Amino acid sequence: MKLKILVTAGDGIGPEVTGEAVAVLKEVAALKGHTLEFDYKRIGGIAITTDGTPLPQETLDAALASDAVLLGAVGGNEFNSLPPNKRPEAGLLAIRAALGGFANLRPAFAFKELTVNSPLKPEVIDGADILFVRELLGGLYFGAPRAWDKEKDEAYNTMRYTRDEVARVARIAFKLAQGRRKKLCSVDKANVLETSQLWRAVVNEVAAEFPDVAVEHQYVDAMAMHLMNRPRDFDVVLTENLFGDILSDESGVITGSLGMLPSATIGGKVNLYEPIHGSAPDIAGKGIANPCGAILTGALILRHSGGLEAEASAIETAVRKMLEQGYRTPDLVRGKDHGYTVLSTTEVGAKVREMVKELLA
Repeated sequence: MKLKILVTAGDGIGPEVTGEAVAVLKEVAALKGHTLEFDYKRIGGIAITTDGTPLPQETLDAALASDAVLLGAVGGNEFNSLPPNKRPEAGLLAIRAALGGFANLRPAFAFKELTVNSPLKPEVIDGADILFVRELLGGLYFGAPRAWDKEKDEAYNTMRYTRDEVARVARIAFKLAQGRRKKLCSVDKANVLETSQLWRAVVNEVAAEFPDVAVEHQYVDAMAMHLMNRPRDFDVVLTENLFGDILSDESGVITGSLGMLPSATIGGKVNLYEPIHGSAPDIAGKGIANPCGAILTGALILRHSGGLEAEASAIETAVRKMLEQGYRTPDLVRGKDHGYTVLSTTEVGAKVREMVKELLA
């Protein structure tokens, strides 16, 4: 297998965690005889500083010429005074739109070893395994018109969806549900929003194509509560853009840390992969960032862009084994008498590589 992967490490802890993900991918490639070619470009705040734009044309061209893009986090407090279309996050939105991926896959799972990290009771979350499928190119984030009229002291955004936009992401969600527990929950606000009424109607139409998948609908406010009191009841959760952004971040409570959660964006010209956490500028450069989300994102690259299921599963198993053996980053421990071995970002990466080698040798 040969894959060309563009790495855009971004800002803050982005370079630290993506570096560990790349190291794990290189270990897998060496063990299994795959060829992974890595290219490196800038995006986000570092690109603003160096190139004057959050998404340089060179970066976009390289992304479109790759088989997959591994993205770190973007953003920093020094850019908060810039207009929204000039901030680091604008580069993220732009590359998503250019690559065309419309289905954002965000796994949320409860490792038994991390239930102590969640404020939820272990008996509530133990065994929870949810896959969020978030529509990524529509809704409030991309709808027009949008503006902040400072003279009138008003601002507005537009939530907009078409039938085809809903149907295509729904079909991906249903297909994924067929390979899991054959349950799908669609989240909307159909009691208030016309876009949600369209969303629900189209999801029901697509559901007829997948009679083996059980379907339910939840309002987004109710779903926010259900995720906290009965997360094990859900399998695939299908949402529009804004709702999916909020709910999948909320699901970090289930896992115990946002630093554990990966994501993949598929369906476009080139798949885009990124851990769901932010750039965390307050801990950047301290060597304490959790690289597991980025490493698990690397596993998704192998699964969805490389078709390498065994290798992807080996990475995921290696992360679990590391946790089973009591190794943690600081975000995964509470109090002083926790009994774990606290490792740095690079030490966690090294442990995962050791266990990958054991699994694949």
